[in-house]
Amino acid sequence: MQGGEPSFRFSTDDLPERDRLPIWRETYGRSIVKLDLEPVGDRPLRIEGHIQALPNLAIASFSSTPARVTRTRAQASDSNDDLVLVIADGRILFHQGKKEVELGAGEALLWSNAMPGGSLNNAPIDRLLTLAVPRTALTQSLANLDDALMQRIARDNEAMRLLVGYVRILQAEIGTMSPELKAVSGAHVQDLMVLALGASRDAAHLARGRGVRVARLQALKADIVANLTGRDLSIDRLAARHGISPRYIRSLFDSDQTTFTDFVLNQRLAHAHRCLQDVRFSGYMISTIAFEAGFGDLSYFNLAFRRRYNATPSEVRGAARLGGGW
Repeated sequence: MQGGEPSFRFSTDDLPERDRLPIWRETYGRSIVKLDLEPVGDRPLRIEGHIQALPNLAIASFSSTPARVTRTRAQASDSNDDLVLVIADGRILFHQGKKEVELGAGEALLWSNAMPGGSLNNAPIDRLLTLAVPRTALTQSLANLDDALMQRIARDNEAMRLLVGYVRILQAEIGTMSPELKAVSGAHVQDLMVLALGASRDAAHLARGRGVRVARLQALKADIVANLTGRDLSIDRLAARHGISPRYIRSLFDSDQTTFTDFVLNQRLAHAHRCLQDVRFSGYMISTIAFEAGFGDLSYFNLAFRRRYNATPSEVRGAARLGGGW
């Protein structure tokens, strides 16, 4: 988190089976994640990881065969006092200090890098998500930070659900984000973390006004994109799926200087535009592309498309066939 590459991946699949453990320990265990590891059971060791960095935030996803992971006392004395929120995707037993907590899928806890400890997963894990932040980032927001360590956070915690959904979106977008947007996004993640952990009253009020609204809006946008081609996409159905009111959704889009209707329209037009330029859809009638993008009125589609791209759908398709763009 102090510098270096903003994103990197590693996988033991790239290594000879007999060399995986010693190379992992030397290359990643000692210099990057600073953890020791011991395989459990007879199956070959397999670990994959993806680490991405934002200002004051490191996001990491790991998959692993059964293993015992340890942060030794020597490793914990390396002056790194980051706090790590660990979100499990399967059953994992954690221990640190005098506490031992077993997490199930979707549950989480807060871990301190300043203390020795470890974990044990007797079954493979497909996607362990960790969020590391400097201790100072949470100190002022939590009433008693030490009490929050090694406490199980339920999977139905609303802030946790928003946090995981928002982080998934960030993981896909970090590579194209500006430095300014990365800094703001990192702050929003911290807002959601303190809410999930039990923020003080004033900190919770601030976090709900920043991180929660942003995370909800991103979740709504992701839902719209996922259901874009459905003719029944409406603000009422969206509100029901997310357990919030249509009025609140309108206010979220208004804060983003757009509306629900305009966002849906622009996403549908962009979807149709991509299809018209894609050779895989060259045999489709333009009307079919319009209807499959969610438009119920072809005349309205043609009018909106021309306004958006200053060209007709036929002109965009023709330019793509000639190797150009529009």
